[in-house]
Amino acid sequence: MAEIAIKGVAKQFGDFTALHSVDLTIADQEFMVLLGASGCGKTTLLRIIAGLETPSQGEVWIGDRRVDHLPPRERGIAMVFQNYAVFPHLTVFENIAFGLRMAKLPQAEVTRRVTRTAELMHIEQLLKRYSGELSGGQRQRVAVARALAMEPDVILMDEPLSNLDALLRLEMRAELKGVLAESRTTTIYVTHDQVEAMSLADRISVMNGGYIVQADRPTQVYRNPAARFVGSFIGNPPMNFLPAQGTGDGRWQVAGQVFDGPKVEAAEFAIRPEDLHPAEAGLDAEVRVVEPLGPHTLVTAEVAGQPFRAVLESDRAISPGDVIPLAPIPDRIRWFDPDTHKAIQ
Repeated sequence: MAEIAIKGVAKQFGDFTALHSVDLTIADQEFMVLLGASGCGKTTLLRIIAGLETPSQGEVWIGDRRVDHLPPRERGIAMVFQNYAVFPHLTVFENIAFGLRMAKLPQAEVTRRVTRTAELMHIEQLLKRYSGELSGGQRQRVAVARALAMEPDVILMDEPLSNLDALLRLEMRAELKGVLAESRTTTIYVTHDQVEAMSLADRISVMNGGYIVQADRPTQVYRNPAARFVGSFIGNPPMNFLPAQGTGDGRWQVAGQVFDGPKVEAAEFAIRPEDLHPAEAGLDAEVRVVEPLGPHTLVTAEVAGQPFRAVLESDRAISPGDVIPLAPIPDRIRWFDPDTHKAIQ
């Protein structure tokens, strides 16, 4: 069993705190994505789990073993890096077999594992080639196959697809998800790409400033962000936010329209761009930019002097300078505390 428990892990680099007492449990065979912008602490957390960094405080458990005092080779993990880290002087077979040979496994077992993982990654026809003869996507497959061949309890991946072009990333995402589900390995995957996170993860841990802001299923993170930051970071385009004035008994005035909301003293209105539609009455949006996107049109506008975006059906003629009333889907409206920026339930 390879459940991972991170208990109160913090990390300081001099006067800078990279992680603030992080608590996170990753279930056996779960695919967990650590998502956030550069500098949020996600790679530092991954390196602490791997044993490449020492926590300033806290504990890391894999299964029933506390491992934060163990060297990387004794933790039952494998890593896949952003830069592939394949050896140019070795064939694909020998690259995949490298860790197995270091572990002094019998040749028959080495061959069995290399062949199996190469077939999983669809590179069995490349086993006799050298890495210099491979494309970037093929080298990345070799790196993943090498990790899988070790049959680790845990695979750690640090932005493994970021060097690939968009079409190849799409292909590799689908392959990775299928292969890792078949291998039944616990996976922690670091990325700043929200599309990768949403498409791959069983759960996403959204990080900001060394904290985990929300850890939940992708649909929950998207539809019910726990904090304003999550709503502004997840989604392309991100959530719209507007100030709200309470009119009493849970009614809120937003840009001249009144909505039912929470019975609290202060609140901020939020809605996703795709959850708006043109209507006879709604939030008056003054159009600034119109971007056709095939079946949809992205409209950048202003509402009550605030930037505001809407994703609308492309069959409606919209031009810069138009003022269009946009009505939100009522059950898609979210509310945030303007002081703490946390979601109001």
